[in-house]
This record gives sequence, structure tokens and C-alpha cells, in this order.
Amino acid sequence: MLKNYFKTALRNLLRNKTYAVVNIVGLAGGIAACLLIFLVLQFELSFDNFHKNKDRIYRLVSVPYKSGTPFNTTGSVPLPVAEGLRVDYPQLEKVAAIFARDGQITIPSAGNGQPEKKFNEERNFYYAEPSFFDIFNFQWLSGNPKTALSAPNTAVLTQAMAEKYFGDWKTAIGKSFKFRNQDVFMVTGVLKNIPPNTDFPLGIVVSYKSLNHVDLTDWVGTYGRGYSFAVLPPGLSVERFNLYMHDFVKKHKPADAVDQGIVLQPLADMHFNSLFGNFSGRTFSKELITSLGLIALFLVVIACVNFVNLATAQAVHRSREVGIRKVLGSSRRQLVQQFLGETALITVSAVLLAVVLANIALPLLNNLLRLTLSFNIKNNPAIILFLLTVTLCVTLLSGFYPALVLSGFNPINTLKNKITSKMVGGISLRRGLVVLQFGIAQVMIIGVLVVVSQVNYFRHASMGFDKEAIVNVPIPGDSVSETKMDAVRNQLLQLPGIKKVSFSSAPPSDGDYWSSPFTFNHAVKKTEFQAYFKWADADYLKTYNIQLLAGKPYVASDTLKGFLVNEMLVKKLGIRNLQDIIGKEISFWGGDKRAPVVGVVKDFNGTSLRDPITPVVLGCWKDSYGVIGIKIQPETAKQTLASIEKIWNAAYPQYVYEYQFLDDKINNFYQEENQLSQLYKIFAGIAIFISCLGLYGLVSFMAVQKTKEVGVRKVLGASVAHIMYLFSKEFTILIGLAFIIAAPLAYYFMHRWLEGFAFRIQIGAGVLLLAVVGSVFIAWLTVGYQAFKAAMANPVKSLRTE
Repeated sequence: MLKNYFKTALRNLLRNKTYAVVNIVGLAGGIAACLLIFLVLQFELSFDNFHKNKDRIYRLVSVPYKSGTPFNTTGSVPLPVAEGLRVDYPQLEKVAAIFARDGQITIPSAGNGQPEKKFNEERNFYYAEPSFFDIFNFQWLSGNPKTALSAPNTAVLTQAMAEKYFGDWKTAIGKSFKFRNQDVFMVTGVLKNIPPNTDFPLGIVVSYKSLNHVDLTDWVGTYGRGYSFAVLPPGLSVERFNLYMHDFVKKHKPADAVDQGIVLQPLADMHFNSLFGNFSGRTFSKELITSLGLIALFLVVIACVNFVNLATAQAVHRSREVGIRKVLGSSRRQLVQQFLGETALITVSAVLLAVVLANIALPLLNNLLRLTLSFNIKNNPAIILFLLTVTLCVTLLSGFYPALVLSGFNPINTLKNKITSKMVGGISLRRGLVVLQFGIAQVMIIGVLVVVSQVNYFRHASMGFDKEAIVNVPIPGDSVSETKMDAVRNQLLQLPGIKKVSFSSAPPSDGDYWSSPFTFNHAVKKTEFQAYFKWADADYLKTYNIQLLAGKPYVASDTLKGFLVNEMLVKKLGIRNLQDIIGKEISFWGGDKRAPVVGVVKDFNGTSLRDPITPVVLGCWKDSYGVIGIKIQPETAKQTLASIEKIWNAAYPQYVYEYQFLDDKINNFYQEENQLSQLYKIFAGIAIFISCLGLYGLVSFMAVQKTKEVGVRKVLGASVAHIMYLFSKEFTILIGLAFIIAAPLAYYFMHRWLEGFAFRIQIGAGVLLLAVVGSVFIAWLTVGYQAFKAAMANPVKSLRTE
């Protein structure tokens, strides 16, 4: 019986090749996109799930206990917190601190004629307590996890890093390297390469006892990547421990800092919560997971809708076959099984094609999202389960209704060729399905237009300073390098391709921040907001073209003589006239940094355009400078960059030269939005493609049903253009109805998405109009040929059709 069903299904598909190809391609496109989304979501949801006690691991994070306090919400806590927890709460199973830094690694010459090697390392160098490896289950290739980091100046490398530095990881134990040309570390262990699905991109881990140049007793300040983790014992709830933290903060922090609280964040939340960040610098919001999941569902649904449209459009042609089978004794159950078998054959073919398409597209997706996804069924058997589930669901969703319709034909009517459109569900069902398809597609089109517009806004919006043709070059932070700044500045300014040069702690817009509350005009209390520092020399305003609104610039100096503040800081202080702040004193850190305000600059974006304008202070402090800002002439950029490198290498021969254009750095702030824009484009294109196949199915059905009508109209004098208008009118109205449903939904969801940005576009009527016009135009291209073919048919043959 099954063999007979299979043979019959195969013959029918070969006899209706267009029907089979359109169905298979439509389903394959939807399933391939769904499969790719499944791989992405599976990867993102697997982050740090391989740790044994993952459900009881928490990060200590800093939050303000009440609104209006001058403290930040951050994933960092003061450095003494870990040791304080071990002393005050011995019931905690494990506590560990870890601190990330960037810097240069120098591998000394092996003495065999090989020169020393230098590498700049970012986001993979960490100071960690030995207990860190008791909490997190990273695998070791060599060394003892209990003792490898117990002594100062010891280090553990991953296999990849050991091979990068020493050639063979097996020979790395006992060898040494230098960090930032200051601290020497000896390798005492080798880790297996860190898996990609972790927010701990370890490369080099050194002993926490080696951490220097920071105050390990400071209970107030926090460093951007200074984290502490704890493992809660069974039975101790997060809520109860957070209550303990109130007493802990009061005990250890000074009275003016107790509003900055400490709470627990589950490890499972770290990858999805951008509020606190993580070591990898990359989060994947749960809202985005939901959005991609819905897109996958929608693509499969509209692919299934296609099948229903095309299957019912073919029902009239197969009615006589059904009648004959019933006369010969086939039951309705047998007919349903036969038609579901045909659907299953199409679905299986579509799934196989989808696997091929997904394998072809996967490298492109990896490149777009900067992932390392693979289609390895052996290592990922969940793919098989997913494909089987999709095959079953698509078969039932696509085939059940057409099977019921076809198997329900009256054999007498079918043999007399009296099957009408009403008997196969009527054209109204197919209209509704096409409206559903194009409704989903138009929601995605509007989403694409909004995301692309927002990304373009990020790229071209004014940030309050000049970001074009400015090169940022990091400089060493040691005292010897500091003495060379003036000489380097003079040499750079002598180059014909350089306009301005400025030394500073950071460019105007930067991903890292340094902030603090302050005392204004000898007040008793500190401000209830924080000011963000931009330590810079006197040429900073000219180099970055920051506008001075009141007062004057501070004078050139190696130490602080006066502050410049921005408009937002003046506004936060409640001062209306900018001139009124001139001469008033600002004091940080108990008077360690104090000076009068000498001028007010126009507001500029200190971080990305996601965030609102923050209060900013600028002042000279040579010890904090870490980057050179160089304004160059674009037409001579290549020669100028080569000259800059030559001067830099001569001044700092022991360090690795690097540079980055400021506009590139700012564009990197919006990597997630750029990726989202590309994903939306791809999936919206797939949705449109599948929807157009559905529209093709509807027009095919209409052409069959209106064969006689078209013949009569042509005999009575109707032109080809008029007949094409009849077909066009039908689907244009359907797309209009889809737009009426889609526009409010798309507006609501995209407006909510835009609310996450301080600076954003407005969704105007133009975006919505472009979506519907684009949909209509694409649909016209899709059905134009079919409509023209129907209009050009010989009316004599049309009138003979029964």
C-alpha cells in the first residue's frame, strides 16, 4: 500500500512539474531560513551552560539602591568585595575575583637568533584568583588548577595562545613573557582552547596577586572589567542573599557611598543583559531571540500557506482522479493518506534542499554575525530532531486541509466535471491566506526600512564634534613614554599632511567611561549625578572641532589648571546662564582634583547615540593621556599614515604600533544594529519571495476558474490590458488589506524598538507608503506573466473548456 502511495505521488509530481517545483522551492526557502535561525538561537542560548554549577553561579553587580543617586549600574564591584564576602559569608561555596586588562605581550628572544615577538592583546588578558577555576569548568591540558595561579607572576595560557607565543603548547610550561613591558610572568599551566559559547574569552590568565597599579582597598570605585563571582549553597535564595548585601554595603562602604548597592546577577542572564555587560563585549538580548523565533515561525507559516494555495488551486484538475478512485472503492481515509503522502514527499524533498541551501548560506551568516556555527549533525544531533519536527509539522500544516478537500469530492460530480471553486474551499480562503502572507511580509519590510533608516541615522548624525579624517593612535602609559609626548607632537605637526594633534585619555566618543560625582562651589554634599572625564591637552577642542560657547579654553599645562564643562553639566546644576558657572570651583575625590570652571562647550555625544548626552568635564592631566588624536588631510592619508608610524616607532621602539580612524571606531558601536539590519533584509527578502510564490498560486487558480469569463470578455471586445487589470485589481486589493493589518502592528513593534535609543528617527508616513508601494510593485512583477498569458489565451479554446 505504501509503495503504491509513493509511486502515485511521484507520478503526480512529475506530471505537474511546475506545481512541484514551486512548492518545493517555497518550502525549502522557509525551512532553510528557519534552520539557520535555529542554529543561531541554539548557539546563543547555550552560552556558559557547560559549567557544572551554572544554576548556582552569580555575578556581583553594582546598582543604585534608589533613583537619583550619583552612581552607575555596572557589572563591576569594588575590588575588595570578593575577599570581604569570603570573610563575612563563609557559607558561600566559592568566591572568585577576576580583572581584565588590555596590553602588549612581549616574548623574549629564545637566544637562537630569533628576535623577540610583540603582540597587542585585547579582551583576553585576565588577572584571576585560583578559585575562579573551581567555579568555572574550563578544561586543563597541563598544570594544576589548585596551584597554577597561587603565586605572584604566574600565568596560564590557552592552547592557541601557547602555540602563538612558543610554537608548541607542550613546551610552554616554565617559559616567560612580559606584559606592558613591565611585569614578567612564568607559564605554569595550559588550558584547552575556550569554547566559543562563553562570555569568558580567556587567552592569558595571570595570578590575581600580581594585580598592581590599582587600589585593592578601595570600597567605592569600580573598574569597568573588575568582576566578582560567587556560588550560592543549596537552600540560600537570591532574594535572601541580596538582603544580606544591604548590611554588607553598610559595613564596608563609607557613609556617602552606601546608596551604591550590590546584588546578584545569575550567570544565565549575563549573556542577555546589556545593562551590565560582560567580558566578551557582546550581548544577545532576549527580545532579539523572541524576534528571530517569530520570524522563523512566520517564514514556515507563509511557506505552508503557499502549499495550501497551490494544492487547492490544483484540486479542480485532480477531481476526476478522485472520482475514479472512489468509484473503484477507495475510502476517504485512504485518499487522505495518499494526499498526505504526496505532501510528505514534497516536504522531505524541500527539507533536503533546505539543508543544502543552509550549508551554502551558513558561511555567509557566520561572516555577518562573526560566529563559528557549523552544520555538524554528529556533534549536534538536535539538528536531526529539529528537521524531523519541521517535516512532521509542515506536512500536517500544509497537507491536511487540501487532503480533506480533495478526498471529500462527490464522485458523481467529479466524473461529470461539475466541481466548482466553492467545492474546493472557494477563492475567499485563498484570498485570506494571501492577505496573511503579505501582512507578515509587510511587517518585515517596514521593520527593514526602520532598522536601515536608524542605522543610516547613526552613521550620518552630528555628534557635536568632527569625526572625519581623525586617526587615534594609542600611546604607552609608562613614565618614560610620557616624557616623549612633546617631541612626538612637534614631529607630527611638521608633517605636511597633518592639521592638528592632541593628546588625551580618550577621543570625544568612546566605549569606556570614567566618571565620578563631585563637589560644586564648595558645597557640603556631592552632586547627585556623575560627571564623565575627558582628560585632554589644550589642543583638544581644535583637533575635534568642539565648539566653545562661553568663557575661554584652559591654558596648555601638564597638570590641571581649569575645567571646561558641557551644557548638560550646567543644566544638571540648575544654572540657566552659561556665564554664571565661569569661575566656580569643581572638586573631585576630596579635593585631589580641583580647579575653577573656565569655559562651557557645546554638548557632544560622549558615547554612542543609544545613550543620552552626559555631563562632561575636560581638563589637562598629562599622566592620564593614552591616545593621540591626529587630524589628517584625506587626500594624502596613505603617505601621512606611513610617516606617523615611522615617528611612533622611533619614539616607542619597544611597543607595537596600532591606529584606528575615529569614524570606524564609532561605527563599531552599532555592530549589533548593522547585523540586525542585514538579517532583516535577508529574511524579509525570503518572506517576499515565498509570498510571491503564494500569489502566483492564487493567480494560477484564478486563471483556471476564470477561463470562460476571460473568453467571453474577449469575444465581447475586452482588451488584453483590461483583462490584466481584472487580475491586478484582485491582488492589489489583497495587498492593501494586508497593509491595513500590517502597518499598525509594524509601527507598534518598531516604535518600541526605537525607544531603546536616546537619538532616533521618527517613523513617518513615507516609510509605510514605501512598504506598500514596494509590495504592490513586486507583486505586479510576480503575476504579470501569468495574467498576460491568461489574457492572450485563444477565446475559442477558452469557451470550449468544460
